[in-house]
Amino acid sequence: MSVVTLSELLEAGVHFGHQSRRWNPKMFPYIFKESNGIHIIDLVQTAQLLNNACSIVKKSAISGKKFLFVGTKRQASGIIAQEAERCGAYYVNQRWLGGILTNWVTIKLRVNRLKDLEKKEEKGLLDALPKKEAIILRKELNKLKKNLNGLKNMKQPPDLVIIVDQKREITAIQECIKLNIPTICLLDTNCNPDLTSIPIPANDDAIRSIKLIISKLADFSIYLYYYYIFKLLSL
Repeated sequence: MSVVTLSELLEAGVHFGHQSRRWNPKMFPYIFKESNGIHIIDLVQTAQLLNNACSIVKKSAISGKKFLFVGTKRQASGIIAQEAERCGAYYVNQRWLGGILTNWVTIKLRVNRLKDLEKKEEKGLLDALPKKEAIILRKELNKLKKNLNGLKNMKQPPDLVIIVDQKREITAIQECIKLNIPTICLLDTNCNPDLTSIPIPANDDAIRSIKLIISKLADFSIYLYYYYIFKLLSL
């Protein structure tokens, strides 16, 4: 049974690619036609590949694998945070800091610093400091929270990374390739399918398109959340 219908994909505008002059020829197999200078994505393939991706996500979640959602563009930022939190996954939705995966030991120190400052704020310890010092620490806290809030519970690199906008998140893609971490990626017609493990050809600019695809993947990765709940209850 398909996790999404062709009408749902159409209504969300998933089929709209980029201008034909901006395309990547490697996306040719996923393009249905060109219309008024715009490439139209083959939604039959999108539905099939999304089905495959959801199946892999479900199996991975049942096995206790950990997921990281990545999408820092304006259209994706809110969706990434919302859906990742809904299914208990990690996320990066503001800025990809180089080395999040390949230099996790160093990034983890910043995450620990974030946790430390949050605890101090909760206990009111920052209010007890001199005004100037408190302002500096709160500024640091806000910056750390903006970039690392979705990674606070991550203890090691994830097992699978889900990405919106391959070209924008190329650093994340390169780090995944270096560490042999599989990726699921929304691929618009200007992307390179060779750089991702599991491609999903789709409009990566429209909010409705991003929401539809990411929410479907989150629906299946939510098994991870229930896995941890069960694990906690069985202790």
